[in-house]
Amino acid sequence: MKKILYIAGFAVMGFFTSCSDFLENDPRGVLSEEDIVTPQSVEGFMNAAYAQLGNDHYDSPYSLWPFGNVRSDDAYKGGSGTNDIQDFHFFEVSNNIRPDFAELDNFWYISYVGVSRANKALKALEQLSEADYPLKKTRMAEMRFLRGHFYFMLKIMFRNVPYITEEIPVEEYKTISNKVFSNEELWNKIAEDFQAAAENLPDAQPQVGRATKKAAYAYLAKTRLYQAYTQDETFKVTGINQQHLQEVIAATDNVIGKASLEPDFANNFLPGTYENGAESIFSIQFSDNDGTLYGRLNFSDVLSTPQGLGCCDFHKPSQNLVNAFKTGANGLPEFDTYNNEDFDYKNIDANTVDPRLYHTVAMPGLPYKYDPEFLYVEAWVRSPGTYGYFASLKENVAPNCTCVVNIDPFYGNSKNRIQIRYADVILMRAEALIELGRQSEALPLINEIRVRAAQSTGRLPYVKNFKINTYVDGSNCNWTQDFARKALRWERRLELAMEGSRFFDLVRWGITDQVMNDFYAKEKTKRTYYQDAFFDAHKEEYCPIPLKQINFSQGLYKQNPGY
Repeated sequence: MKKILYIAGFAVMGFFTSCSDFLENDPRGVLSEEDIVTPQSVEGFMNAAYAQLGNDHYDSPYSLWPFGNVRSDDAYKGGSGTNDIQDFHFFEVSNNIRPDFAELDNFWYISYVGVSRANKALKALEQLSEADYPLKKTRMAEMRFLRGHFYFMLKIMFRNVPYITEEIPVEEYKTISNKVFSNEELWNKIAEDFQAAAENLPDAQPQVGRATKKAAYAYLAKTRLYQAYTQDETFKVTGINQQHLQEVIAATDNVIGKASLEPDFANNFLPGTYENGAESIFSIQFSDNDGTLYGRLNFSDVLSTPQGLGCCDFHKPSQNLVNAFKTGANGLPEFDTYNNEDFDYKNIDANTVDPRLYHTVAMPGLPYKYDPEFLYVEAWVRSPGTYGYFASLKENVAPNCTCVVNIDPFYGNSKNRIQIRYADVILMRAEALIELGRQSEALPLINEIRVRAAQSTGRLPYVKNFKINTYVDGSNCNWTQDFARKALRWERRLELAMEGSRFFDLVRWGITDQVMNDFYAKEKTKRTYYQDAFFDAHKEEYCPIPLKQINFSQGLYKQNPGY
C-alpha cells in the first residue's frame, strides 16, 4: 500500500504596516485549503480509506469470526483453553458479555476510522471540479461504498450506532447520539450509500480491488434483506417487509448474470491466480513482498492456523456444523436427525456427506488444503480435550504456499478474503423470493448452488463418501414455502460456513434463542465448559455499546437493552 504523508502548515507572522494590510494578504508559510485539496492529495485520502479494510487485528477482526461463527453453532473458540482471549469465550457460551470488553471497543474504533477516512475523502472530492478530476463521480461512489461497508458491520454488531457523514462538522460529532435514527431509518441511511454507489460506479475497474457496480448492488441487496426483517426495541422479529424484499429482488437483478459461480467450490478459498475470480463480487486485498516489513497480511484470521503448522488453533468448526453436512439416502440434508449421531472422522464412510464438508473442515487423516505432502494429524491440535480435532480451512493456505509469512509466533498469509461472493447473492435472492411466496422461483437458484457443490470433488480424490442431490418438487420433497425456507436456511449454513455470517443470519430470522439453546443443550453433554451456556433473547442478539464510547460521549450514547 502507498504511504500517505500528512502535511502540517505553520503560520509565520510578520509585522505589517496596518491592520488592513494584514487582513488583505495571505499569511506566509500557510497551506491554503486549495493547496491541500488536490487530485494527488485526494488519491491519498482514498487509498487510506481502502487501506482501512485491512487495518484490523485478530482480537477485533473484520472477518467477524468470533462474532459470526464462534458466537453461533458453527464454531468453537479454540486456542489453549477457555481463558485464551477469554472475552471470546464469553461470546461462545453467551455468558458474562460486558460493555467493558476491549475487543468490542477496538472494533468500534477501527470501524469508525474507516468511516472517518471515507468521509475525509468525500469532503475533499466535493471540493474538486470534474474538469480538474474527471474520476470525481466514480471515486465519490467508491467512498460511499466503503462507508456503507463499515456502517453495515457496525449495524449488525451493535444495532444502534451514531451515523456521521462528511457533511457534519467535527465539532458537532459530540452532539450526535446513537439513537438519532430508528432501526428502519438507519438501514435506509446505509442503503442510500450503496444505492448512490451503484448508480455511479462502473461495471469494471482497471485496478483490482476497487468497488464496482455489481458490488454495490450486491451490498444493497444484503442491506435491504436485513432491513426486511422488522424488529421491535427488544430485538424481536415482528414481521417481514414485502417492499424491502422486492428491493432485494431489484438489486440482485443487477448482479445475476454479471458474475458466475466458480466451477469448483474450492477455488474461492485458494491463493494466487484463483484470487479475484469469477465468483468474487468484492474482496479485501492483501499482499506480501510489497516493500513493507511483513506485507499486507490478513491479520483477521492469523490465529486459525493449526498449532502443528504455526499458531494458534483458534476458530474450530463445531461438531454440530460437521454433522450438518451429512446427507440421507435421497442426497438431501438430514434436517431433523443430523445431530442425533456425530460424524466420526475415524470412520468417515459411515455417513454420506455434502462435498463442501471437506473444503470447509480439516480433519485428521486427510491432506491439509488438498496437499498430500501435509497430512493433517491429531498432534497438530492444541487443545483436543476442549475443542476437538477439527480445524477451519477456508481462510488458511497450504504451508508451502509462497503467500505464507512468518511473523513469529504467527504464520500469516496474503490470500485475499472475499467479502461478498456470487453464491451469497444467489441465496439472498432465493430467500427474498421464498418470503414473498414465490418459492417456485427460488428452487432453481438453490439447486444451482447444490449442483456446483456436487461437482466440487476434483480436489478430493482421497474421499468417496459423497451423496448430494438437488431438490425435486413432488419427488424427493414437497416444495412448500415452509420447506423452501428450511432448505434455504440450511443451504446458507453449508455454503457460507465459517465465513462470519451464521450468527447474523440467525438474528435476522429471529430464531437465535431457539437455535442456540438447542445447540447448548446438546453440547452440555459433550463439553463441560458449556454447562452454564444460555442465550438470553432480547439482549444478546447484539453486542453492548462499548463502555468507553459511552463515557467518551459523556452519556450521550445509550446502552443496548439488558447490559
